[in-house]
Amino acid sequence: MTNRPRASLRRILDDLGSTLLDVAASPGELDAEVTGVHIYDPLDEVFFPEGGLVLAVGVEGAERICALLDEAKTVAGVVVKQPVDVDERVRAKVLETGVALLGLTRAASWAQVAALMRSLLAEGAISDPGESTPDDLFALANAVCALLDAPITIEDRSSRVLAFSGRQDEADPSRVETVLGRQVPEKYRRMLEEGGYFRQLYQSREPILISPGIDVLPRVAIAVRSGDEILGSIWAAVREPLSDQRRVALIDAAKIVALQLLRQRAGADTQRRLKADLLSTVLAGGKEAAEAAGRLGVASERLCVLAAQLSEDTASDAAHREGDRQRFCDALALHVGAIHPKAAAALVGSVAYAILPLHASGEEETRAVRVAQSFLTRVGPRHSGNIGVGRLAANLAEVSRSRTDADRALRVLRSRGETGQVAGYTAVHFESLLLQLGDLVTAEEQSPTGPYQRLLRHDAEHGTGLVATLKAYLDAFGDVNAASAAVHVHPNTFRYRLRRLTEIGGLDLADPDARLAVTLQMRIFEHRN
Repeated sequence: MTNRPRASLRRILDDLGSTLLDVAASPGELDAEVTGVHIYDPLDEVFFPEGGLVLAVGVEGAERICALLDEAKTVAGVVVKQPVDVDERVRAKVLETGVALLGLTRAASWAQVAALMRSLLAEGAISDPGESTPDDLFALANAVCALLDAPITIEDRSSRVLAFSGRQDEADPSRVETVLGRQVPEKYRRMLEEGGYFRQLYQSREPILISPGIDVLPRVAIAVRSGDEILGSIWAAVREPLSDQRRVALIDAAKIVALQLLRQRAGADTQRRLKADLLSTVLAGGKEAAEAAGRLGVASERLCVLAAQLSEDTASDAAHREGDRQRFCDALALHVGAIHPKAAAALVGSVAYAILPLHASGEEETRAVRVAQSFLTRVGPRHSGNIGVGRLAANLAEVSRSRTDADRALRVLRSRGETGQVAGYTAVHFESLLLQLGDLVTAEEQSPTGPYQRLLRHDAEHGTGLVATLKAYLDAFGDVNAASAAVHVHPNTFRYRLRRLTEIGGLDLADPDARLAVTLQMRIFEHRN
């Protein structure tokens, strides 16, 4: 895997423009390298990596900003929500620490800016000026913006924004909303679909002019193609139709964007496969785990494994399901990466596994469960699934056990028929053991024995319900009134059936071992059936 691409603060600000970020106070030239994006949580373990860009959620006021700058002297920059309270103390502290203070527009959410910056760094879309390549999508968007004199977005077939140029604040509110959310808002997408603009766009090999409404600037759009395959589209917010010279420039740009999208797709597939292989090696433990963890850049101590799986959509085809799984995994990787820079996630088969480093607190599994619950809440019902959480692994040698725990917890949730749920292994330990016993029974082709087998046979031959009577009795802890109500019979009738089943089955209900044995058999074999 290649090293994570690095970007200067100045390059990030130039590419994102004032749509998202402004400089509130600067220590001088903004040439510090950005190594990653990290969310600051004052209630959690404080981690300020060198060169990081810290998103200071909830930090307001000059006094708190100064305190955070004092703590985070090794980072490249600190981002707070606008309006930023900048006074002489803040300016002096910025100069003293050398940490830039940036303001995030109120319209953007922290999740949006974290996802945007992380994806830019991970995709290599931003690099230092001396190292940039002409076919980077963001560089291409800015080049097309200069050629057309209009702000540009490059989008995929689902109207997700892959890259955008500067000057987005010159466009209309719908474009700003699109850039902030990295997705064309549903109301505008529906308007384009109902107007037949998408059909016209994908049928044409020339740029088309779109005038969707009085509150939205006209757009010039062109499909990005590879042969007959539609890869995406380029959209320019314009105030008048393009000249012939600019139309030709846009057509040529679409060919270059197509080449870059194909390269990115091939590279992303290769990197995903390599990352999945490395993470599988870490999860398996063994002597190669340390090398794999080093190549992934993940932590090697105090780790917890999360096993996440989407609910299967039987109505969709295999390719659609695989795409959904990959997007689910990408979202999980982004989520855990925001919590700790040495976390990692990858899709292995149909399960997205994440390795999450945790600091010592005595409640590591509880914290991991909260992280998983927060993730499912964020992705919402569109990506509904379950997550199993393993026990804490003190080192890489114990990661395979944590992975097994997470798999078993996930299986318990599936066996319940639940979705959108999280389970820590210790919370479902007994249910997991029952499933394992069921596996053993199946593998050895075992059948019911003893009193339980005799009662099953009697019910089958005579049409009685002695097994149901016994189950109700055991479930009610021997409370005849509650048990008889559960099966809707008179207590005296229930007592008669109870005597009959003890005689027929040869079961001593006063013996705790006998009760345990028949209870386990009922649980195991009922689950198999």
